[in-house]
Amino acid sequence: MTRLGRATVGVVSTFTLAASLAACGSDADTLTVYSAQHESLVRTMLEDFTAETGIELEFRDANDSELANQLVEEGEASPADVFLTENSPAISAVDEAGLLAPLAEGTLSQVGEQYRPSSGNWVGFAARSTALIYNPAEIAEGELPASMLDLADPAWEGRVAIAAGGADFQAIVSAVLELEGEEATREWLAGLERNAEIYASNTAIMKAVDEGEVPVGITYHYYWFRDQAQNGLIGDDAELHYFRNQDPGAFLSTSGAGVLASSDQPEQAQQLVEYLTSRAAQERLADSSALEYAVGTDVPSADALPPLAELQAPAVDPGSLNAPQVTELMQEVGLL
Repeated sequence: MTRLGRATVGVVSTFTLAASLAACGSDADTLTVYSAQHESLVRTMLEDFTAETGIELEFRDANDSELANQLVEEGEASPADVFLTENSPAISAVDEAGLLAPLAEGTLSQVGEQYRPSSGNWVGFAARSTALIYNPAEIAEGELPASMLDLADPAWEGRVAIAAGGADFQAIVSAVLELEGEEATREWLAGLERNAEIYASNTAIMKAVDEGEVPVGITYHYYWFRDQAQNGLIGDDAELHYFRNQDPGAFLSTSGAGVLASSDQPEQAQQLVEYLTSRAAQERLADSSALEYAVGTDVPSADALPPLAELQAPAVDPGSLNAPQVTELMQEVGLL
């Protein structure tokens, strides 16, 4: 049964394929997907889903926090069937509100344990690595800090860029909180409040570093890799540095997918999440221009990326990241 006339969240789009319409007619079910991941990535990964299942998809696109807050506000009355996020804190908040249904074990087993929470109520379908972008003309790689936490030292005042208001940076902070504890995180954030130049986005950080406004910036890997694939239009003079060694600066952020417990099409919703974590969808991710990491078992990521095993990311349960506490701490020190 299709569900029409629902209240919209963000941008609404219907994702259908001519092949599916020819094969299945107009009686296909429709799932409503609240999606905070990049539109092009999600559509690429789900390219053949409708053709193979007869299930059409209606997307409502907005950012992580907007959609998470909307889902919590809507509660059991939400029209959403599936929730997709860029970073895991947003889907964890929805999980903690008791709004997600347990996923099938077969779905969970399609990705490694590090890409799914202990609750089993959602699963990772893509990942991105924290990295330091730097300008070799301004600072040699040997002069870079040994740890991301060192960027709070007074020596870095005015020399580091962050996008404090973005979900990406706040997910990184949530990993610091989980790994280092509240007091150490507060001290780190207070140091950044003194040291950091604030930019609106990761792309703006890359541009600032490239142009020498600041020597380094905290970002995710794929912004730089995408730019390099486009001939370095923004960051041709910038390079990436990986902290490795289980440093908080090697945090691997997971994009999450979950089924709403209130969905009136639970079987179809479970099919969608199973499909996102399948080999076919994961290989589409790896072959795409998104340059995020595939997380499917035994599915290699794009050749341009350092293998996940080489990143030496710290072990973090992606379901343990505390977005509300991060917001409080960042407000307390003046970063928000």
